[in-house]
Amino acid sequence: MGERTTMPTSEWPIDLTDVHSARDRIAPYLSITPLRSYRALDATIRHGIRIFVKHETHHPTNAFKVRNAFAALTALTAAHSGRGVIAATRGNHGQGLAYAGQVLGIPVTICVPHGNNPEKNEAMIGYGAELVEEGNDYDESLVAVERLQRERGLVPIHGTNNAQVLAGAGTITLELLQQVEALDAIVVAIGGGSQAVGALTVTGALRPDVAVYGVQAAGAPAIYESWKAGEIRVLDSAETFADGIATRSAYEMTFPVLKAGLAGFVTVTDAEIAEALRLLLRTTHTLVEGAGAAGLAGLIKLRNELDGKRVAIILSGGNIDAATLRKVMTEQI
Repeated sequence: MGERTTMPTSEWPIDLTDVHSARDRIAPYLSITPLRSYRALDATIRHGIRIFVKHETHHPTNAFKVRNAFAALTALTAAHSGRGVIAATRGNHGQGLAYAGQVLGIPVTICVPHGNNPEKNEAMIGYGAELVEEGNDYDESLVAVERLQRERGLVPIHGTNNAQVLAGAGTITLELLQQVEALDAIVVAIGGGSQAVGALTVTGALRPDVAVYGVQAAGAPAIYESWKAGEIRVLDSAETFADGIATRSAYEMTFPVLKAGLAGFVTVTDAEIAEALRLLLRTTHTLVEGAGAAGLAGLIKLRNELDGKRVAIILSGGNIDAATLRKVMTEQI
């Protein structure tokens, strides 16, 4: 099994204290999510792997990013809260911010690309956010965020380059390590890297023997390509039905940690993600979106290396739209 190449240092964007602080702040608003195992899933994967499934789909917004949102918004000063916040998203970060903003009384503006998942758009509006459609993908929507931030004086909450966001994501692994004593590895889907940085920070402080592996969609491999090259790469496109991990760039705040800490990194095709989604539905009766199934798809790709190990995966979100689900279930993806 791969091993962490370096331990957390003072140069990392967050530490265990930050994660504990985030957990204390979000605890009044979010419940601990279940960690479960399924014999049918283990039997299908084989190789003697015992799989532990972290059900982040049990949150009010059906995705882990509501942790990040509450962690970020509860850390704002009163002056910043009054100005309102803004962010770009493909859906789950925006839904998390919209929900947390509604609960905390903080105005939220969300920028999404044209053609974004209509059901996720509907959910963000339903939570009270102002929705701005601009750009052809997530990265172009970030440009709209920068413009509106200047024009309106809004506070940006980046889905990745924000220390409080990363600390919020770290609470997943903090819970996970309290829920299972013996664990060898965690396989984490990576879009921007908040889950993986959270996992590396927490395991590095509490359980450095636990290896953390990253997974990206083969059609959106910017961080994977950056990790292989040892430097940040920006790609021209991100083509995957797993919109939660459809990013074109590695990010300044997370990439150094991923580069230093990941025990391994794989890419998976959309067909492999879709197969993992169907497998999760059959064996755990849990509906996830593409990004939520990517961790299992990565585990399957890594199963020779993980032979006989106890491995956790994170079902990061369940907000798949009806049209995409229909394609997945009829094996059109």
